[in-house]
Amino acid sequence: MAHLLGADSLTYTVGTRTLLDGVSLGLDAGARTGVVGPNGAGKSTLLRLLARRLEPDAGRVTHAGGVRVGMLDQRDEPPPGTRIRDLVHGSDAEHTWAGDAGVRAVHAGLLADLDLDADVAHLSGGQRRRVALAALLVADHDVLLLDEPTNHLDVEGVAWLAEHLSARFGARGARGALLVVTHDRWFLDAVCTRMWEVTGARDGGPGGQVVSYEGGYAAYVLARAERERSAGVAATKRDNLLRKELAWLRRGAPARTSKPKFRLDAASALIADEPPPRDPLELTRLATARQGKDVVDLEDVTVRFTGPTGEDRTLLDDVTWRLGPGDRFGVVGVNGAGKTTLLRLLDGSLRATAGRVKRGKTVVVATLTQDVAELDDVADLRVVEVVERERRLVAVGGKDLTAAQLVERLGFARERAQTVVGDLSGGERRRLQLLRLLVGEPNLLLLDEPTNDLDTDTLAAMEDLLDGWPGTLVVVSHDRYLLERVCDRQVALLGDGRLRDLPGGVEQYLALRREAPSRAAGAAGPEEDGAAPDAGAAGPGGPAAAPSAADVRAARKEVARIDRRLARIAAREVELHEQLAAGATDHTLVQRLDAELRELAAEREALEEEWFVAAEVAG
Repeated sequence: MAHLLGADSLTYTVGTRTLLDGVSLGLDAGARTGVVGPNGAGKSTLLRLLARRLEPDAGRVTHAGGVRVGMLDQRDEPPPGTRIRDLVHGSDAEHTWAGDAGVRAVHAGLLADLDLDADVAHLSGGQRRRVALAALLVADHDVLLLDEPTNHLDVEGVAWLAEHLSARFGARGARGALLVVTHDRWFLDAVCTRMWEVTGARDGGPGGQVVSYEGGYAAYVLARAERERSAGVAATKRDNLLRKELAWLRRGAPARTSKPKFRLDAASALIADEPPPRDPLELTRLATARQGKDVVDLEDVTVRFTGPTGEDRTLLDDVTWRLGPGDRFGVVGVNGAGKTTLLRLLDGSLRATAGRVKRGKTVVVATLTQDVAELDDVADLRVVEVVERERRLVAVGGKDLTAAQLVERLGFARERAQTVVGDLSGGERRRLQLLRLLVGEPNLLLLDEPTNDLDTDTLAAMEDLLDGWPGTLVVVSHDRYLLERVCDRQVALLGDGRLRDLPGGVEQYLALRREAPSRAAGAAGPEEDGAAPDAGAAGPGGPAAAPSAADVRAARKEVARIDRRLARIAAREVELHEQLAAGATDHTLVQRLDAELRELAAEREALEEEWFVAAEVAG
């Protein structure tokens, strides 16, 4: 595989903090690498250094000759008066790009609802993000560096982007490479085949390093848990949190169950005695005791409003929805379909145009909005003081936690708990918002895009906290991982004023969205609302022939052979990682071991593809 870009002994310091300390790494053709780490650890800085938008204090960044590098930065702002057409295609005439199938696919996936002659300055944050992505994707770059590409994208947009990038960089012989910073764990699992963790300074330990892990996010959780356990450096609470998340992944999180046997066995060994993330029956019992039988009922509710140009619009049309004690709902939908409006109906800040909203007498509502300015009134207080002002003891999972314990549980180290609120980062303010709500002991919690600005470790801690929270939960989010992790059911707003139940979860929602254009054009399709496409429909060539008994036996032998080889590769990788840890200061040894790891990774990837093909025949 051709080497495209790399870093050699890269060091970068901001003020008194060393974000990167002697980091060496590289990207080869075909690489799809995700970058994770704590907020402020230096993930975005790493991307800007690799793109040569920043100069390192020491070390160097190398690009192979002729390599074209494109970067999506969170800070990119086009000049006023720029049209979408100009930003995406520059001065190219329409006929030069309209005939390109790849460009048309990007237009269909990201720009279908936008006027190409519109001024970018007049677009919403989500629309500007889609335009910036489209401009990057239609250009002929060898390496793409993406900083939080899923920010402001809805579930459908995230799914399209994952499919597009996987097809572009995952094909055999792909000449380009992808490096992406994101907190969207579903996206990392769907797209990436390697993870880089920018360590940051944790619990007073050293930071500034980049640790490499093979596989997507689920594999990263497993490998990190194994590495931290064998090294003996992880705190017990962190190790338990990783085990809990790994247990959820292992038990069959959507789209993660088709794993080769050797990986499942490795995960099982780590989580042999790990209980389920939460006990639904026990939480429902506790919720009923705190709330009674009635929470909030929407009965034949309609919400209309008049737009800025005088047009009447119906967001909710004759909707009936009943929330019971202990219910956990995720809400998905197209942008502008009324998700936030639905939350405002539930918390009482908005009145329905028609219909009835009935609330239980004992319901205490708390809403996490997207506005972090809510903390401005306590900007001069310390973090732990903000929580103590609300309540000194909080019951979580059957245990009483002090304010200091609760603050630490949601990721504030002891020194950060004494930080003045006005000095917190955006992610830290988001965490404090949630803590402030939870200590009020609400029994109906409404979360509007709670993952904004949070890193993956903080998200895991938040989910762990919500697992033991006895109450009714409604989450509006584009983060599929979060919705599948903390919610038991999903509902959708598709822009037609109706609220649809999704027994099939987010996958069913995406199927409904894919069907929408064909239905609008009068194409034949399932008549019943919520019906999924017929997965067994024959293709143009007619029904496929069933495999013979001999084919099945041969496929099962092949699966067993691949399993054995994958197990040997996994064992060798563990040995190599241990040797890397022991000889981290020997540059020659590290290079040799890393080269062998890359060869093993390439072999494993090819074997896994063969495994999936054989397993499909073997049944």
